[in-house]
Amino acid sequence: MPPNTILLSQMMRELSATPGFTEALLAQMNRDGKQGPALLTPALMKRLRELILGKDWQGLDRFPGWTMAAINPTVRVISKAATKDEKTNEAVVGSGAPSGRVDATPASVKEHIDLGPYATDRAETVSLDEPSKLPGFTTEGIVSELGAGVVRGDGPNAALAPMHAESQRLADVMNRLSVNALEGSKKFTAKIGGHEATTPEEMIAALTATGHMVEVYDARYFANFGHFHFKRGGTDAAQEVMMPFWINSQIGIPGTKRASGQPRALLVPVSHAEYEWQVRGPKVNADVSYYFGIDGKAEFRTMDTQDQAWVLGRHAHEYRDADALEVTRLVGSMIVAYMHQHLRRPDLPFGGYYTLGVCQDSVAAIEKKMTGKDTLFPNTADTALFNDPRDAEVNALLAAIPKDRSGTPPEPERIFGSIPTDDLRKITIPGLTDDLTAVHDAWQQGTIARTPSWIHKMWLRLIGVAMILGFGLLVFRHRRKAH
Repeated sequence: MPPNTILLSQMMRELSATPGFTEALLAQMNRDGKQGPALLTPALMKRLRELILGKDWQGLDRFPGWTMAAINPTVRVISKAATKDEKTNEAVVGSGAPSGRVDATPASVKEHIDLGPYATDRAETVSLDEPSKLPGFTTEGIVSELGAGVVRGDGPNAALAPMHAESQRLADVMNRLSVNALEGSKKFTAKIGGHEATTPEEMIAALTATGHMVEVYDARYFANFGHFHFKRGGTDAAQEVMMPFWINSQIGIPGTKRASGQPRALLVPVSHAEYEWQVRGPKVNADVSYYFGIDGKAEFRTMDTQDQAWVLGRHAHEYRDADALEVTRLVGSMIVAYMHQHLRRPDLPFGGYYTLGVCQDSVAAIEKKMTGKDTLFPNTADTALFNDPRDAEVNALLAAIPKDRSGTPPEPERIFGSIPTDDLRKITIPGLTDDLTAVHDAWQQGTIARTPSWIHKMWLRLIGVAMILGFGLLVFRHRRKAH
């Protein structure tokens, strides 16, 4: 465990009996916002409540521990609106909308992407030659008190927060340049050092041409499911609360055995993936990221809060020059494709999160285009929905990556590719290093063994019952014939 860090179970052991605290915590877990890897489906919320109220602390520290085959049905229940009457689109966009297309309005666009002071119905030119006049970093809106000494949300990153004004302006500009491609959007232009940009990749090219160093990172972290901090007994020092979101990989851990005789299954924490732009130069110093978040927005964002130590961080790939421009172009196309989805299906639960994918999907799709490999798990986008001909390139990119909607066990390369460190010994989540090391060795030796899924177990049970019934029927017929 890192210094000043405790498990969620340790905090809940102390606070679960505090009147109203458990419900306050659960309410925080399911509120809209940018924190955490996912909003909870009703089934997941029910499971979390059961673990806390039942004081199942071991289960709580591996929440939920389900396979994707078990998680996906809970997602499909809330996602029916996406495919209902898809042939006519009447249930999705209303009658009279040709091919399911909906015109973008300034209000509908701003609902699904942060544009700062800019709007799609206003043509304007913005200069980045002068320092940003936006306010600096604040925890307002991202940090909240739950009571009993518990805070949700992270404070400033000492290195990145001082650049917040520049980072926020760059994120707003990149988002506005992206939606230039939306039908009906007025032309927006960003200028720096005599260079003009009307697309995100042109903005990066302009920064590079004016002496700025721009690097793009494909970054992976352990997703922080809670973002909780706990001050014990009213002390000033807050402890970081370790709360990953666990998925059963359906890979057996060599050398382990459960009561059933089967090896224990490898549980892995869900990872968070994003693209990050680091800009350093004479006029602009900023850091921004891109991902599709639990707020239902696929957009450029600031990234200047302080990560908890246990989430680690790794650059799976680094891009510069022409490659950086191409990644930026593809991200801009992703933003437009997701905007088309939002406009066509505005009532999707969770803003389309799960149904249109999670943070990994678009990152994995671009990784596949840039490197020929896809090393992220899980991917949840229903690619049948990505059929708008205006987004043909994005549709093809998303279709090219593995899907985890059917519950098919993921390949080890994707599991280990999602881990946010190249050195498994640096992982501080209790027990995970040993489990991953054992499975990694088996993978390299070609001796990976899968654990049976619940579907497989159910089929075995049904076959067993059928055999018993069949045997009983034979005995009955034999006795009847003898009689």
